[in-house]
Amino acid sequence: MSASQTPASQTPVSGTPASGTPASGTSEVPTLLVKIFGRDRPGITAGLFDTLAAFLVDVVDIEQVVTRGRLVLCVLVTQPPAGLEGDLRATVHSWAESMKMQAEIISGHGDNRPRGLGRSLVTVLGHPLTAESTAAVAARIAKAGGNIDRIFRLAKYPVTAVEFAVSGVETEPLRTALASDAAALGVDIAVVSAGLHRRAQRLVVMDVDSTLIQDEVIELFAAHAGCEDQVAEVTAAAMRGELDFEQSLHARVALLKGLDASVVDKVREQVRLTPGARTLIRTLKRLGYQVGVVSGGFTQVTDDLQERLGLDFAQANTLEIVDGKLTGRVTGEIVDRAGKARLLRRFAAEAGVPLAQTVAIGDGANDLDMLNAAGLGVAFNAKPVVREAAHTAVNFPFLDTVLYLLGVTREEVEAADTHDEG
Repeated sequence: MSASQTPASQTPVSGTPASGTPASGTSEVPTLLVKIFGRDRPGITAGLFDTLAAFLVDVVDIEQVVTRGRLVLCVLVTQPPAGLEGDLRATVHSWAESMKMQAEIISGHGDNRPRGLGRSLVTVLGHPLTAESTAAVAARIAKAGGNIDRIFRLAKYPVTAVEFAVSGVETEPLRTALASDAAALGVDIAVVSAGLHRRAQRLVVMDVDSTLIQDEVIELFAAHAGCEDQVAEVTAAAMRGELDFEQSLHARVALLKGLDASVVDKVREQVRLTPGARTLIRTLKRLGYQVGVVSGGFTQVTDDLQERLGLDFAQANTLEIVDGKLTGRVTGEIVDRAGKARLLRRFAAEAGVPLAQTVAIGDGANDLDMLNAAGLGVAFNAKPVVREAAHTAVNFPFLDTVLYLLGVTREEVEAADTHDEG
């Protein structure tokens, strides 16, 4: 129930009338909207319900919001037994005054109007989140046939993240309607189906190069081989989808032929995690998620990352090493665009998580099959072709921002950090 919602809805209330409320032969039971507002402090909610309890009312709906230390508490209750409404009003006003709060009581009939079919959660990320962009998002939701039932702030740092609970329109058309507006408004928007499965997304799988880490691993190897510019050119073309990934992989790895195997340790030391990567993984693990990586890079690096970060799954290509030298070849199954989607399915099966409850994160064209196969595909600081095709995009340089798309609050993130420090 929103504080601004009209309480005297003519929507029928189902069920049995409240204690002391005479049966009227209709489900339109008289109700009272009790609104308390003022400076927040402990005991307000308990005090209000203690006050109401004396009048034998039943609770129909509750909503409480605290913003900058100011509380708005709305309670929709059934009408008290005959002759007691005046006493209830006087007592609530007297109690509120004693608590230095203000009270408003409005008579009406029935519950809130029923929400339309379709339940979605729309997460909007902004840095900053302007009034103009918020107005545009709200207008687009209304134009798509949706109604905003509730708005909740998830985070204020490193971005402002708010979540809209929307009803009246199915998730896919709402996602389509909002996707085209996000870039123009300078915000990131994610739309997911509401329900119990939101918190049941228990597997997150991400790309490594330019996602989990800031580097392209093959370019780090290439720098030691003196062919960095040649490799970077081929890598960029592959990420844009202009070259077949497997062919480009073989072409780039061939340039590393003869490189001493000792360079593996040097490359591991050079790898830089993306800001927020540790926080993302630590928080997900604290919340019971399983986390994996799939990479077109190399196991010589991903195995080390798996150990350092406590990842549940990791799969990549393997550089062939013979007699202490790189041969310029890779061994085993190639992890390419199709391979990443295949590994997502494999990890989900091993984790016992339905594919619809998985999250995939990536930045390049070779991540697209994986992003589209997951329940939620997130393009992280991605190339345009990837942003356009993914379910949602994050264009901020902090990987832990993805947590807000999963409904995780900043407080939960900080709690995970505090737990680890303790």
